[in-house]
Amino acid sequence: MCELLAMSANVPTDIVFSFTGLVERGGKTGPHRDGWGITFYDGPGNRTFKDSDPSCNSEVASMLKSYPIKSKTVISHIRQANRGKVSLENTHPFGRELWGRNWTFAHNGQLSDYLEALTPSRFTPVGATDSELAFCHLMDKLAAHYQNDIPSREQAFRFMAQEGVKLQQFGVFNMLLSDGPYLLALCGNNLHWLTRKAPFGQAKLIDTEMVIDFKQETTPNDVVTVIATRPLTSNEQWHQMSAGSWILFKDGVEVAQG
Repeated sequence: MCELLAMSANVPTDIVFSFTGLVERGGKTGPHRDGWGITFYDGPGNRTFKDSDPSCNSEVASMLKSYPIKSKTVISHIRQANRGKVSLENTHPFGRELWGRNWTFAHNGQLSDYLEALTPSRFTPVGATDSELAFCHLMDKLAAHYQNDIPSREQAFRFMAQEGVKLQQFGVFNMLLSDGPYLLALCGNNLHWLTRKAPFGQAKLIDTEMVIDFKQETTPNDVVTVIATRPLTSNEQWHQMSAGSWILFKDGVEVAQG
C-alpha cells in the first residue's frame, strides 16, 4: 500500500529532511513506485507537485529536496497502485475547493465493495482511484451537512473525522486532510506522529544516511509535528495511533482527538 507524510508547524518550516526519507521508499527502500505528490500551503493558497514516476529517481523530487519551500502545513504521498492505472490524475494528494478554502486529501489503504455507497454528485473524481472517490464522497457529505450554515473549521474537521471513520467498514482507510490552518490525521491501521519542540536535538533518517541537528535549524519557540505511515527516523520517539482514532492539529499542536 501507499505511504503518507504530513507536517503541521507554528512557523513556516521546510520539510526537506522528512521528505528526503520518504522519497527513498518510493522505489528504493520501499515498493511505492507508482507516483508521488506533495502539497505546500501558503496562507489560503497552496502549491502542489506531482509525478507519476517513482519518487526515488524523480527529477521533480530532487528539485524539492534542494529547494526548501517553507510552509506551516504540508501533505505528501507515495503511491503503490491498486485501483487505477499509474498516471498523474491518479496521483495523490487530491484537492477541491469549498467555502473559499483549498482542501487537500491523501489516503493510504484499499477499499472494497464501496461503489454503491460512494456516489458523490457535487464533487466528482477526475481519476479512477478509490481514494479520490472517497475524498469526493466526504466533500459531498460536508457540503450537504452544512448547506445552510458554514461551520467553523474545527466543526468541519470533526464532522470529516466522523465520516472518515465510517469508511473504514470498506477496508483500510488512513487519511490526511487539510484546509491550510488545520491538519487531520485519521488512522485505519498504521499511522505515527511526533512533535519536535525545544529542547531540539539530532535526528537520523532510517532510509538514507542523513542526520540533522534541529538546534541549528530552529528557534526555541518552534513547534513542528510530523505524521507518517511508518517512522522516518531511528533515534526519536514516534507515537503510534490506534485504529479508528483521529487527531486534529493546528500550528503543530493537537487541538482535538477522537
